[in-house]
Amino acid sequence: MPLETPNVTPATATANPTVSGFAPLRIRLFRDRWIASTVSSVGTWMQDTAGTWLMTVLTTSPLLIALMQTAASLPVLVLGLLAGSTAEIYDRRKLLIFWQVWMLGSVGILAVLTFLGHVSPWALLGFTFLLNIGSAMNNPAWQAIVPELVPRELIPDTVSLNAASNNIARAVGPAIGGLMVAAFKTAHTGAGAVFALNAVSFAGVIWVLVNWKRVPLFKSALPSERIAGSIRSGLRYVRYSPQLQASLVRALHYTFFVSAIWSLLAVVARQDMHQGAMGYGILNGSLGLGALIAATQMPRIRRRLTASSILMVGTSYQVFTLLILAFVHTPYIIVPVLIVAGSAWTSTMSTINTSIQLSVPAWVTARALGTYLMTFQGGLALGSILWGALAEHMQTSTALAIAAAGLGLTLPLAARFKILHGALPDHTPYEWKRPAPELIAPEENLESDFSEGPVRISIEYNIPAENYVQFTHAIHELRGVRLRDGAVRWGIYREAVNPTHLNETFIMESWLDYLRSRERTTAADTVIRDRAYALHQSPDGTPPKVTHQIYAREITPSLPASEK
Repeated sequence: MPLETPNVTPATATANPTVSGFAPLRIRLFRDRWIASTVSSVGTWMQDTAGTWLMTVLTTSPLLIALMQTAASLPVLVLGLLAGSTAEIYDRRKLLIFWQVWMLGSVGILAVLTFLGHVSPWALLGFTFLLNIGSAMNNPAWQAIVPELVPRELIPDTVSLNAASNNIARAVGPAIGGLMVAAFKTAHTGAGAVFALNAVSFAGVIWVLVNWKRVPLFKSALPSERIAGSIRSGLRYVRYSPQLQASLVRALHYTFFVSAIWSLLAVVARQDMHQGAMGYGILNGSLGLGALIAATQMPRIRRRLTASSILMVGTSYQVFTLLILAFVHTPYIIVPVLIVAGSAWTSTMSTINTSIQLSVPAWVTARALGTYLMTFQGGLALGSILWGALAEHMQTSTALAIAAAGLGLTLPLAARFKILHGALPDHTPYEWKRPAPELIAPEENLESDFSEGPVRISIEYNIPAENYVQFTHAIHELRGVRLRDGAVRWGIYREAVNPTHLNETFIMESWLDYLRSRERTTAADTVIRDRAYALHQSPDGTPPKVTHQIYAREITPSLPASEK
């Protein structure tokens, strides 16, 4: 199960998470969600181990085995933005119930087919893919409901607790899954039992959601965006948000190379270490145990290390892990190495996840999380294909060594993208002092329509020569705010004969988009805007003049009755 995001108290509070890290569990609704999620995650990791091991029984192809990781990751790569957009538009509670039922049904059918012995490598891949379509569509909404459960200052602790939930499951799930597969006479029967238990595990999450009396923190007074428009505005926000881009780059870089561990561990266990299902489960569980240790220690780690240091240490250690898996096949060496690797994985991904949630305002949270999950799983999927193909055409050790070299050599480039660097932005929604202008029709017999557009917003500034350089810097910083909040074009122009007169112009697709941009404005946005406005000096002391113009479409005059 997934992760988190919170309320609208000042962002500076998020820099001081609680010492213990367990404060969110005192909130009953979050605690119920956390317990149900943990149980479901145990079933998911049991299935991951049993499914991957069943594939090694069905085929000896390293590529098909590695494609199990791709089947788990590819749906998020394809559907991440769509999932984020649906989580912004539709009721999240109903959406989550639908996708939980979808996942229960997918795993249930796979369990029946496996028990009957009618599962092939491609059928196993297909149902794994269907299961993870549900997971991909579920996850952004699952993470985005956390603002309704915990206050903003508990975000870092909530991220760590959700990581702990997943990693408790990662620690025990693979071992239980491997043990169950080994306990039966045939892998088909053992895997089918695991699949059936995983189907049952979704019931707890569904029960929590059915009994949740949801009260959304914020509901726009404006009509909901359409899916296509919502996706476009999400992509536009990513394009003009350097902080979010930095987090996405670090996530892609890390998961692409480290995916070699996850995708080839079963091959290493079976072909290089000559282990059975139980041995593979122990190796996978070692990663989970280390991840659990890191998740419980994250509050202390955050107090001692910066985000950049956590990412540098975590990434560097994975280079070492990949080399150990490539050239050392002794269990008593590999197991402790994997425990530390699990800690490095969780420390790194928890830090990146926290940076995502603290770098975006509430109106785009689900879409940002969808983009993050798409990037995260995309790195795993694409990496798994590459490392699996290399292992099939060369050797497993060669693929792991190439992944280690790639991760190490590209680390200095990735380190240029800083996350959680400097003061956190205040994403509290801005309360406008004046209402939006009233849209008036050009004639009495014509009706105003919020879908009218494009809309041109023009702002006139009077900037003294001594303020010009400072103003150009401030106004170009404001450009990012305008474009993130919905503008499709932006420009700043000075008068040719009077350079103290400047005009800022930005275009919205419709009047409705302009109204949405007002709702999206945050306290941090107004700080940037006010820096530019403060440099304006008019002779009469008035603020910059703002005008709103709508494109005037041609209207064919109606002919007099006598001429018809």
